[in-house]
Amino acid sequence: MSWVTNILLSVDATEDSTLVEEFDQWLRTRAPRQEQPEVKGVGDLRALHHSPDAWGGVKNPEVLLWAGVLNKGDVEAVVRQFGATGWRVPQLVQLLVQDQEQGAFRLWMIRDGRVRQYAPLPDFDADE
Repeated sequence: MSWVTNILLSVDATEDSTLVEEFDQWLRTRAPRQEQPEVKGVGDLRALHHSPDAWGGVKNPEVLLWAGVLNKGDVEAVVRQFGATGWRVPQLVQLLVQDQEQGAFRLWMIRDGRVRQYAPLPDFDADE
């Protein structure tokens, strides 16, 4: 049985786009699976900004945005790795995570050297 987690990653256009490759490599080869930490690799990221036809509107996107669908990803480990990546402009990186059976994305950002959930509020459980 699979367990699906959708993620979106946004980074600063000029400074941090190369570190996405490092985060993506970790997802593909070292990220642990739920209830199977010895099994590594849960998925990968694709650059949505390279597919302007996937966006609505008459203009091309002006944001660097990657998307991924993880299979049995350990979400806590993914968020920890997001926070541990050496982003050059950490205040501009954003990770949105929607785990299976959740009705909303969680927005994670780095502030004061630590990763924090900003939306919905951490005690918000109406979509569980």
